[in-house]
Amino acid sequence: MAKSKSKPKSAVDHVSFLDSVNRNFDKAAVHSGLPAGLLAQIKACNSVYQIRFPVKIGSEYQVIEAYRVQHSHHRLPTKGGIRYSSKVNQDEVMALASLMTYKCAIVDVPFGGAKGGVRISPRDYTTAQLQKITRRYTAELIRKNFIGPGIDVPAPDYGTGSREMAWILDTYMTFKGGDIDAAGCVTGKPVNQSGIRGRTEATGRGVYYALVEATSYKDDMKALGLETGMAGKRIAVQGLGNVGSYAAQICQEEGDSKIICVAEYEGSIYNNDGIDIKSLLKYRKKNGSIIGFPGTKKMKSRKDVLEIECDILIPAALESQIHVGNAKNVKAKIIAEAANGPVTAGAEEILLKKGIMIIPDMYINAGGVTVSYFEWLKNLSHMRFGRMEKRFDHNTYLNFVNLVEKQTGKRIGNKEKDFLTRGAEEVDLVRSGLEDTMVTAYQNIREIYKKKKDVKDLRTAAFLSALNKISSDYLALGIFP
Repeated sequence: MAKSKSKPKSAVDHVSFLDSVNRNFDKAAVHSGLPAGLLAQIKACNSVYQIRFPVKIGSEYQVIEAYRVQHSHHRLPTKGGIRYSSKVNQDEVMALASLMTYKCAIVDVPFGGAKGGVRISPRDYTTAQLQKITRRYTAELIRKNFIGPGIDVPAPDYGTGSREMAWILDTYMTFKGGDIDAAGCVTGKPVNQSGIRGRTEATGRGVYYALVEATSYKDDMKALGLETGMAGKRIAVQGLGNVGSYAAQICQEEGDSKIICVAEYEGSIYNNDGIDIKSLLKYRKKNGSIIGFPGTKKMKSRKDVLEIECDILIPAALESQIHVGNAKNVKAKIIAEAANGPVTAGAEEILLKKGIMIIPDMYINAGGVTVSYFEWLKNLSHMRFGRMEKRFDHNTYLNFVNLVEKQTGKRIGNKEKDFLTRGAEEVDLVRSGLEDTMVTAYQNIREIYKKKKDVKDLRTAAFLSALNKISSDYLALGIFP
């Protein structure tokens, strides 16, 4: 009987997600000029909490495996999402917590990095069962002092959303009802439960703002054979979850880009003339699949999206999607890492040799933690953004317009007047703050990339940006000479 063919060992990466993150850290560390002891402290995960708890599911009890990792306490509270996935393991959560530390530093959000994970597939449980698991997990975090507005602040991640965050808040308030700042114990909450407008779209919108800034540099785009700007850019998107769907939608509607390929769990579809993302999302909600969407062609494999010829590839699914086995087939000119760790360290070496620009995850998907920071500030201040200044700004602008009308003797239409005189809503301020954060952070990364001749990629430059800021906190404490 003939043996089935298997891929040679060299065709896949044999390092874990955590090893890949640490390899990238080490690659940047040699350029930092920082003491070895300080680098070791920054790299290490400070606290790892591994949990096993029983939950009654139906007539039986299940023992649930869960984690919470606090990577760095150089700033408090620590901050990071909670992931629900059957693939959750300690190394993965440690890797994600590490990335959160670097991510917060890059975008100047004053948190240490953390991450949580519960090893379940949400598809296997009812809403009531998920609530039971979430509340028990939260109780375990409270018991060990791993959650609190000044201690550790979770947020949504893969497999979780505002619903789960509302359950976490309610559980926390049950235990800590006298804490006036209790709402700040978790972010990504529903707007009517101390959340903030603009949080749901934040990571995807941050991806868009980052791409706008990255594509604005003529020299950088010329080296890739592209024109400046997002207009007309051909984009492929892997994953239509929260991040991928908003990134694709905003690139299409505000950037005038063309989404030519989309991949989801059930497969991938292609249309060279473009796919309307809003219509596709409605189609999938109705039919349970993107396959069969009018005007599109089904591709052989859902992974084909990674190898499609396009200007920008947005991997917005899980880690290690592009590895040494398929990196040579990637034809995109820019890879925007909307997911955490979609490109392995080994694959990155191949892609960089091909001249592909990789905009690293710990920068480009930082929109979520940025707006989470705004939500946390709102919870601590006990006041929504815009409440103090909206009417003042509106009345000031209205006076200007009335003065112009009086001096010129000409009237401005009501629609135009409303546009010119409106004061900023909460969502306007959130989007403005997010855009400024993403633009400023990219400029800092690019400056390091351009000035340090021995730095050959944006990821290394991003790590150096983070190391510079984190090390200054430690050095200010006088711990390291």
